[in-house]
Amino acid sequence: MTADTLFADAAKRARWSLFMGVLTAAIGVVMIIHPIVTAAVSTVFLGWALIMAAAAQFVFAFTSHTAGNFFLKLLLGVLYGVALAFFPLAGVVTLTAVLGWMLVVEAILETVIAFALPAVVGRGWLLLSSLASLVLGLLILFHWPGSSAWAIGTLVGTAVFINGITRIAISSAVSGALRPVQPSA
Repeated sequence: MTADTLFADAAKRARWSLFMGVLTAAIGVVMIIHPIVTAAVSTVFLGWALIMAAAAQFVFAFTSHTAGNFFLKLLLGVLYGVALAFFPLAGVVTLTAVLGWMLVVEAILETVIAFALPAVVGRGWLLLSSLASLVLGLLILFHWPGSSAWAIGTLVGTAVFINGITRIAISSAVSGALRPVQPSA
């Protein structure tokens, strides 16, 4: 492979990645604008993932030595999966409460970790992250179940948007780095 071919391939991939970043960011914006739809789709997806995981566990059950406890877990996985896949709005409400509590627990753990670290290792950033998690978790829980209308969809949409922006930044940096080494025609 020649240098010209490598350069052309890298430039093509950087342009494609930039396009995908813009597309991903745009999808993230749409998800943020329509948080209830985003939450319902995310919940149905999670429900089907749990059903598939339960099916996989069923296959592995035949190799288990103690089936009683294992089949109880399998049954719960199927029930949770069916509940989320076929009753997404109830699943969204439940998952929103779980999300709120997870953020509160994360804030507590981050605070403990922050004070376990020496002050110069980034304690301030960890405490800032802890505070943000605590505020968001409490905001979700204090407004629950009403927060179900925005919390999951907005957070998933924001994550997708940030992923797109990150991809745009990386692709732009690669494209910028390729410009100085552009082969002469």
